[in-house]
Amino acid sequence: MAERPLRILSGIQPTGSPHLGNYFGMMKPAIELQEKGEAFYFIADFHALTSIQDRTLLRENSKRMALDFLACGLDPEKAVFFRQSDVPEVTELAWILSTLAPLGLLERCHSYKDKVAKGMTPNTGLFTYPLLMAADILIYDSHVVPVGKDQKQHVEVTRDLAQRFNRIFGESLVIPEPLIREDTAVVPGLDGQKMSKSYDNTIMLFESPAQQRKKVMRIVTDSTPVEGAKDPDKCNVFALYKLFAEPVEIEELAARYRAGGMGYGEAKKLLNEKLQRYFEPMRARREELAANPKQIEDILEEGGRRARLIARRTLDRVRSQIGLA
Repeated sequence: MAERPLRILSGIQPTGSPHLGNYFGMMKPAIELQEKGEAFYFIADFHALTSIQDRTLLRENSKRMALDFLACGLDPEKAVFFRQSDVPEVTELAWILSTLAPLGLLERCHSYKDKVAKGMTPNTGLFTYPLLMAADILIYDSHVVPVGKDQKQHVEVTRDLAQRFNRIFGESLVIPEPLIREDTAVVPGLDGQKMSKSYDNTIMLFESPAQQRKKVMRIVTDSTPVEGAKDPDKCNVFALYKLFAEPVEIEELAARYRAGGMGYGEAKKLLNEKLQRYFEPMRARREELAANPKQIEDILEEGGRRARLIARRTLDRVRSQIGLA
């Protein structure tokens, strides 16, 4: 029997327009990985329910996320692209996994603990988020899950639950591996903190060029005068510039920083030029896609159909192993 190709699984929540942090942290790596194996990418609308209770907003955000992801280069001929909610089997598997999950396992998950520490009043969905994420991963027999370091714990929870299931009921679930990209950049926001909507420090992928330029010019820098030497490794503008520039361009700008005689305003203008040039073809692609919303819906429906066929097989196998009809 031929060995099955590497299966890759990743999802992104439809919490609004994606920003540079979303793109470089998840979207760009996912688009690159669609060349490496069988890629399954979903819009995590079930997960989004932990924070969005507005049906119109949820639908619009999901449509916008699909549009933006496709504009950035996701290819439905190479990747299965779908809405999480179009595969209801995932919620049944999440329930089955919940019967195997010790309470302490979920209580130790840092995503829940961090939000409680920040004063949030969590709902049960937020507490059991790792169970649904585990079901997302396991129901497609995923081999690898590309995640940032902050999500690695959830893959470890998934592995623990899959191993527990296989030990109790017999080998049924594929044990996934986290794929931590060490070269994935931490994208700073306008204030130097990690770019995040919660910090209101983002540059959105497809807001107008004028809006993007205005935000670039607001990036926080230190008070070193124009003539003074500057440390590129401590500059938010330079950190963003590196995401778009070629290695030789990065070295040239770093040398200008260290030599002095260049103000941060000029560096910001260089960054904005790179930003606009980088996303120009994606803007054009997005306009084409936006003019044909039925095409996007067709892509998601076909992706959901393909994903559900595999999910159904996995769930049938699980149900048989645990004694359900």
